[in-house]
Amino acid sequence: MSSIKKFQVTFDCAEPERVARFWCEVLGYVAPPPPEGFATWDEFNRSLPSEEQDSWFACSDPSGVGPRLYFQRVPEGKVAKNRVHLDVRAGTGLAGDERLAALEAECARLVALGAVHLQTLVADEENESCINMQDIEGNEFCLD
Repeated sequence: MSSIKKFQVTFDCAEPERVARFWCEVLGYVAPPPPEGFATWDEFNRSLPSEEQDSWFACSDPSGVGPRLYFQRVPEGKVAKNRVHLDVRAGTGLAGDERLAALEAECARLVALGAVHLQTLVADEENESCINMQDIEGNEFCLD
């Protein structure tokens, strides 16, 4: 029998700290304190060689339950649909109109943070409602 492993979710992006702080707002995650010996992340970044400055950022679930999110700078932009995406559980335990209203309210909050609303899929006989979105760099995610 295999043991359960902890994991982190890694995002390739152009602006790691900006994208990380967006996801902190979406999920209620927090950024870690700056490394020991530095008062701020800006101070830490200034201590690095220029090619390494702002090259990564991370955030985590303050309760310690959810996975760590790691954001790394890559030179290329996003060119295709994500093969893996996050489902943000904004409608858990809700159904029908109540679920759709909760999802739409969360969608409006996230759009105000810079997310893009792509499509609302309304419940049918088989599936509950969900909303397809993109984060501030175009990575797809769903509100469900």
